[in-house]
Amino acid sequence: MALAEAFARRGDRLELPDLNIPSFGRLTYSGMLAAVDALDTRSGEGRSWGLVGSSMGGWVAARWAELHPERVTKLLLLAPGLDLPRRWRQLLSEAEVREWERTGWREVADAAGVPTKLHWDLMEDAFKQPPLPRPACPVLVIHGGRDEVVPVSVSEAWAAGQPNVTLEVVDDDHSLMASLPHIERQALSWLA
Repeated sequence: MALAEAFARRGDRLELPDLNIPSFGRLTYSGMLAAVDALDTRSGEGRSWGLVGSSMGGWVAARWAELHPERVTKLLLLAPGLDLPRRWRQLLSEAEVREWERTGWREVADAAGVPTKLHWDLMEDAFKQPPLPRPACPVLVIHGGRDEVVPVSVSEAWAAGQPNVTLEVVDDDHSLMASLPHIERQALSWLA
C-alpha cells in the first residue's frame, strides 16, 4: 500500500492484484499466476510491466516474468519467497508435513495475523512449479539480513547465478517495514 501511495504521489499507478484467489486458505501458485494473467489481460495487449513482488509474491513476479519475458521490463523483489517447498520442509518437522498432507490443511496466520486453514493444495501445486525462476529482465532484490522467514542466504544463492540480478541486503527482518522509505525511493527510481 505504501508503494502504491508513493507511485500515486508521482502521478503513476501501481496495480495491486489480489493474489489470494479464491482465498488465502485456498491459495495456489497456479492461482496466483492466473491472477497476474487476468490483470495483464484486462490491461490490454502490448503493455509491458515492471513488477514488484514481496515474499511469495516475489516468486510469482519472477515466475511470471520468466513465462512472459516479452511483457516484463524489470522486477523489484522484496524478500522473495523462493524455493518455498524446501523451506516448508525446513521449518516443519516431517511429522508436521505428513499431518498437513493427511488432514489437507494447516493453520497459519494470514497477512493480517488471522489464523487461517491453509490447504495442502498449495504444496501440491508448489511441487509442480520451478522453485527458482530465472527471469531474463533486470532484477533488483531487497532482502533483510535478519529475515527468519526467508533467510537472505536464499536470495544470495539465487542472485549469485544470475548476472541480471542485483541483491541489496538491508538491516531488517522479513517485513522490511524499517526499510520502507528506502524501498520507496528504490522502487520509484528502479521502475521509473
